Amino acid sequence: MKKITLFSAFAALVLASCAGNPEGKKAETTDSVAVIQTEVAGSTFNVDTTASKVVWTGTKVTGKHTGTVDIKSGTVTVDNGKLTGANVVLDMNTISSTDLEGEFKGKLDGHLKSDDFFAVAANPEATFTITEVKPGATDADLTISGNLVIKGVSKNITFDAKVLESTDATVKATANFNITRADWGVSYEGKSDDLISKEINFDITLVANK
Repeated sequence: MKKITLFSAFAALVLASCAGNPEGKKAETTDSVAVIQTEVAGSTFNVDTTASKVVWTGTKVTGKHTGTVDIKSGTVTVDNGKLTGANVVLDMNTISSTDLEGEFKGKLDGHLKSDDFFAVAANPEATFTITEVKPGATDADLTISGNLVIKGVSKNITFDAKVLESTDATVKATANFNITRADWGVSYEGKSDDLISKEINFDITLVANK
């Protein structure tokens, strides 16, 4: 009986420590890349902050949470219909869960803004600046690298993206990828019996107009 009890306790501990990561391909992460201040070839489009969207998903042992964060501003550069650059600013004060309501939503949103997670009082913005664009398998597919700054920490990430539309007036692109949050100092592990996944998923739709 004692062996069974010990085994059950060990099994419970193992299960409690296994928080599966959200679905998504993990972005390659390296040290930040120096950005040379030279003019990127192409025309500049302004990001449509109302049509663009950043959706985040985080998982834990007992489930997951999904939400959004608003794009504050940004520009996209296009040359001969090809995406060549972008700079996007996120308003971290707008981080919000969309799967909860009322008191529970308020508690989670407040916790995400606290020092345990994104410390938005000291770091109200996050930024992403493209450092390299490579062609993918088709004309619509791209491999994008860029410096992502969260909580004042800058890392270069590489992920797959797809251009859905590129005209003289509008460019629309999407991307879906995971990052390891601890790389940016977001290291809160969660409760001992409900640990949080090490990765966060971002599902991004970016629309920019001339």
